[in-house]
Parts: sequence; C-alpha cells; structure tokens
Amino acid sequence: MDLEVLFMERISGRKLLKNKKGSILDLIFIGVFCLVFAFMILIGFKITTEINTQVQGMADIPVEAKTASSSLLGEYTGSLDYGFLFFFVGLSIGVLILAAMVRIHPIFIALYIVGLVFVVFFAGIFSNIYQEMADSAEFTALSSQLVMIDKVMTFLPLFVAVVGTLLCVIMYKSYEDGLP
Repeated sequence: MDLEVLFMERISGRKLLKNKKGSILDLIFIGVFCLVFAFMILIGFKITTEINTQVQGMADIPVEAKTASSSLLGEYTGSLDYGFLFFFVGLSIGVLILAAMVRIHPIFIALYIVGLVFVVFFAGIFSNIYQEMADSAEFTALSSQLVMIDKVMTFLPLFVAVVGTLLCVIMYKSYEDGLP
C-alpha cells in the first residue's frame, strides 16, 4: 500500500481508533506516567528553586528580574500541580472512553479482577517510590508545596482501583450474546 494513503488514513481517523482499547495495561500506563511525571515535576521544582535562590542572591541583577524569577517560581507550583491532576483525570477518562469501544465476553471478568489486584499492588509500589523520594531531605520542603501531586501519588492505589473497577463495568457490560 502506498505510504501516502496510509498517512491519509491515519489522519482521517479511519484506522486511528481501530485497534485502540481500554484495558488493564492502560492502568499500568497511568501508574507509570504518574510516577515519572511526578518525579519530573519534583526535580524541576528543585532546580527552579535553586536558580531562584541564586538569582535573588546576586547584587548585579535588576529588581525586575528578581521579581520575575519569584513570580515564575510561584506559578510553577500552581500550574504544574493542578496540571498533574488534569492529566491524571484526562488519562482516566480517555481509558474509560476507549473501554467503551471494546466488546469482551463476561467470562473473562475473573482474569480481569486478578489482573486488577496486581495493578493495584504495582500502583502501591509506585506510590511508595514517590513517597520515599518526596520524604528525602532534599525534597521534603518542596514536596509539601505540591499538594495535588502529593495527594494523587499518596492515594494512587485507590484511584487506580476505582478507575479499574469503572473500566471493568464499562468493558464487560456491553457484551451481547446475540441469541434470540
């Protein structure tokens, strides 16, 4: 098939959503994404705080630059903190929407529940990894300023369990046997 035709089919959306499904692997993706994104935000906040401290300590920098650096640091906590929550909720809604496109026989619900237990266990591990980093001496003061990230990562196993349960209900409720 011509490469241009494939590209146009992808853009038009005909094949874009054909093989996309909401599944238990998407829950693992949400957990890993939250862990990595929380690490990036926390490390970025640490770097931004250190740069701001150095800028405030320099005598030859204009007052406007010092004010801009302080306001940037203030915006960092608010916008990225709530941005993290927005992305977590957005990913969860996306997984639920994709799950509505899947038709799976209800006999597989037992396997899904077993898989969900493992995913919640891994989400607990991800939560503990973040808490260990946030409770370290370098990040304690900074992580307390990122309230939403701290709450989402603390309750990540609970949130993954709720999204997983909703995912189960959505995926397995729409199966019709087709018998008269």
